[in-house]
Amino acid sequence: MTRDRLQQVLDAIDRANARDPNQVMTGDGTRPAEQVYGERMTSALEGFSKATSDHLQIAARAQHIERWLHPRDHYPAGRVGYLKWRTELRSYHARRAGELMDAAGYGEADIDRVRTLIEKKGIKRDAEVQTLEDVVCLVFLEHYAGDFIAKHDDDKVSDILRKTARKMSPEGIAAATELTLPERLGRLLADGLTADDNG
Repeated sequence: MTRDRLQQVLDAIDRANARDPNQVMTGDGTRPAEQVYGERMTSALEGFSKATSDHLQIAARAQHIERWLHPRDHYPAGRVGYLKWRTELRSYHARRAGELMDAAGYGEADIDRVRTLIEKKGIKRDAEVQTLEDVVCLVFLEHYAGDFIAKHDDDKVSDILRKTARKMSPEGIAAATELTLPERLGRLLADGLTADDNG
C-alpha cells in the first residue's frame, strides 16, 4: 500500500467528518466533533504504538465516521437498544471506510482487514484489534470521560472504568495510568483498576 493511497483515504474520512453538525471547542476554536475525534484517535495511536499498519491507521481515523447519522435516541432505551445501536454503528463505520478505500484503489483483502478492526473481531486475540481498542479507551479517558463522569456518582463511574479496563491490554492500562487526568477521574480510575485486580 502506498502512502498516497493511505493519505487519500484519511483525507476522505476527514472531509466526511467535517460535515458533522455537532461542534466541540478545541484550542483551534469550534470544530466538527467527529473530525476532532478522528484526529485524536490518530494522535493517540501514534503515541501508543510506534509501528502501525495502514489498516490500523485507517480503522483508527474511521472509528466514528459519520456517527451523527445514527443517533442513540433513534434506538430503544436500555441495554438491548444500546447494544443494537453499537453493533449497527460498527457495521456502518466499517462499510463507509471500505467505500472510501475502494475509491482510493484498495483491494478487497485490505478492506476486509479494516472491517475486522473496526468491528473489533478477535479482541484479546488479534494484536491490532486490541491496539485499536486500547486507543479507543485512551481517547475516551483523556478527552471525554471527564464530562461523562460529571453526570454520575462515584460507584457508577468506578463500575464503568472497571469495565473499560477489562477491555484493555496491560500495555493499554499502563498508558492510561500515565495520562494527566482531572483529580476525580484519576482517583476513580485508580480505584477501579485496584478493584479489578482484586477480582
